[in-house]
Amino acid sequence: MGEVLAELIRNDVVESQHVGHFVALDTDGSILLQKGDPTQLIYPRSSYKAVLASAMVRSGVSLNPRLLALTCSSHSGLPMHQEGVLEILRLAGLDERSLQNIKGKPLDEAAALATSEPTRLAMNCSGKHAGMLLGCSVNGWATHNYLEPGHRLQQAFKMELENLAGESVSHTAIDGCGAPLFLISLLGLARAIRAMTISTDPVHQSVVGACRSFPEMVAGPERMTSILMGQHPGLFMKSGAESIMVASIEDGKSFAFKVNDGGLRPRNVISLAGLRLLGIHAGDTLEKVYGGDHVVGSIRATF
Repeated sequence: MGEVLAELIRNDVVESQHVGHFVALDTDGSILLQKGDPTQLIYPRSSYKAVLASAMVRSGVSLNPRLLALTCSSHSGLPMHQEGVLEILRLAGLDERSLQNIKGKPLDEAAALATSEPTRLAMNCSGKHAGMLLGCSVNGWATHNYLEPGHRLQQAFKMELENLAGESVSHTAIDGCGAPLFLISLLGLARAIRAMTISTDPVHQSVVGACRSFPEMVAGPERMTSILMGQHPGLFMKSGAESIMVASIEDGKSFAFKVNDGGLRPRNVISLAGLRLLGIHAGDTLEKVYGGDHVVGSIRATF
């Protein structure tokens, strides 16, 4: 069932607890800290998009760093993101009609309010899907069925993940955007992100380097992961749905966590506590809890 990763304190009493699994790896790959069960099987959701982008590059995709970072993204749907997706599609000789991700509005609130109808282009996974289509195009693979688990592109994704994680995918599901999704352990996810970070493979170096150089393309200029990557050179971070987060730094220290209930409320404080284990002091690990107009407590990580 996991362990308590964060708790809400109101007037000195624990009001709520957030249970989940957390694992941090040291520079040598050994476990630095664990809470709950690191072998818990999870769906990585969007947290492992850099792994998928690595498979794209290995399959022949060639993009400048700005657009390569976009293939790793859960973007905010800002004009720079949507225009970047169209750039990738044009390189494949395709347009927005070829995207098979679900329709959505921008994650950015202002952009969403200015959008009348959800579109495939605005949906936060469209960068990944554009990269998939470019991978199909450069290899002469079919594009109409690029989301089928047996497609050569999806098999390349699975192989890249298994090689980096050091374990086999035990189940294939369908992600929220419509793409195949692979079940691995939380520890396997942390190991995969660490392996990418310390890898001397030019493929991995190009993908991680692109995300670090253009963090605003990976999420958005007002979102936590992009802000922190911009403020702390050498940091890589990526969030995933259902309250998943991964992070790593150049020496190989890494962490991954999953909050059991999928709630986002504790994600920031757990992330900041995890970064401190990596040696990055990125801000206060407490979030204020109010009673009326007064601060009466906090949300805090338990480690």
